[in-house]
Amino acid sequence: MSTLRETILAALYVRLSALPATALRGDVLPERVPAAGLLILRDGEPGEPEVTLSPLRYHYQHRAEIEAVVQGAARDAAFDTLCASIGAALAADRTLGGLCDWVEAEAPRPVDLPVEGAASLKAAVITVVLHYTTTGPLA
Repeated sequence: MSTLRETILAALYVRLSALPATALRGDVLPERVPAAGLLILRDGEPGEPEVTLSPLRYHYQHRAEIEAVVQGAARDAAFDTLCASIGAALAADRTLGGLCDWVEAEAPRPVDLPVEGAASLKAAVITVVLHYTTTGPLA
């Protein structure tokens, strides 16, 4: 039986997997970046929950991270397209099928990374804030 947290992260991964870019979960950066780009979902940090009593509930603002990476001569346009596709995928269902109260991505802060003997990478970590409520910290 999966926890709500894992179920939500799995649903986010499924949503990212539907995009043209290759999506991975918790993996290391591979040697080659696919032409459509690469997304690596990291579990992130659930943070300290707000707690309400009667009934007891834990309200999280979990900060998952998506590493978005593109490579090639047109990497600026490719990166922009990749970020826009992530935004559209999240906007299509802000609750991930009713699992979350709200899902919101923060703006990326892209960096260009030189690669010896190859085209530079353009990458950013996109934080996705997952608002959800559980009955316990391990639920």
